[in-house]
Amino acid sequence: MTSLVAVDIGGTHARFALAEVVAAGSIVLGEPVTLHTKDHASFQTAWEDFARMQGGALPNAVAIAIAGPVGGEVIRFTNNPWVIRPALIPEKLGTPRYTVINDFGAVGHAVACAGEEHFVHLTGPDLPLPAEGTLSIVGPGTGLGVAHVWRNGEGAYRVQATEGGHVDYAPLDTIEDAILERLRQRYRRVSAERVISGPGLVDIYEALAAMEGRAIQPVDDRTLWGLGTSGEDSLAAAAVDRFCLSLGSFAGDIALAQGASGVVIAGGLGLRIKDTLLRSGFANRFTAKGRFAELMAQLPVKLITHPQPGLFGAAAAFAKEHLT
Repeated sequence: MTSLVAVDIGGTHARFALAEVVAAGSIVLGEPVTLHTKDHASFQTAWEDFARMQGGALPNAVAIAIAGPVGGEVIRFTNNPWVIRPALIPEKLGTPRYTVINDFGAVGHAVACAGEEHFVHLTGPDLPLPAEGTLSIVGPGTGLGVAHVWRNGEGAYRVQATEGGHVDYAPLDTIEDAILERLRQRYRRVSAERVISGPGLVDIYEALAAMEGRAIQPVDDRTLWGLGTSGEDSLAAAAVDRFCLSLGSFAGDIALAQGASGVVIAGGLGLRIKDTLLRSGFANRFTAKGRFAELMAQLPVKLITHPQPGLFGAAAAFAKEHLT
């Protein structure tokens, strides 16, 4: 059994958990601890804070999932001032064995390694995800993550994180044409992430209000999700439904582009609006691919429900790099 610390760092939060990789290769994740990045001068001071919470001693191995590119000598964050130099991790943290991975790459490892109990069926055949072929992963949250996992049917797999959320947004009807037109007034180029993300819901809501000539008060996306999913605000509900339609279309496009044998929806928003997704037009939009509609209907589409896929996936990535 190997002990390590799993870390998942975003712009606002840094999540930590102790993890154990047991002999069979399965991962046991301890209770996560969430720290605010704004409350710590650096990743090292946050690490030391977590160590104090655990009694002062931590395992000498770490897996770090980071919201951003991880290939350089210096890792800088978009939404927090921390800087991480991977080559200094052994010295600064006392962890000679370490793995640094993109956060959505970590989600890919979570999809590859999580048990069937961590997936909920959304559409397509109600069967387990195929053990062979490519699984496309789409994750709406603060942004729009895209990755894929290739599995050989014998337990081996490879994960590829991508920037697929930044492909062009493709409207499919006049309402989405209006959303695109409004966004073009603000952005030189409108990517899918501008619509299919938490902040994108606000733009959808404002575009729908403009179509109807409504005066609305500024509202944040978290409030909108609550108003829309509860049915308290019919315009917010229409915005949430439009979000689900766009997510279905986009997930289908990614599946076609990647030659998927199955699809997984991940990300914080997917889990939050699970019941809404099941009732929405997501499934119809996913399969609405013209001559390929029949092919799309044969793909199982699941929602990953693991409570900490970033931490779990980071630990899985460490196990794959250092223990296999």
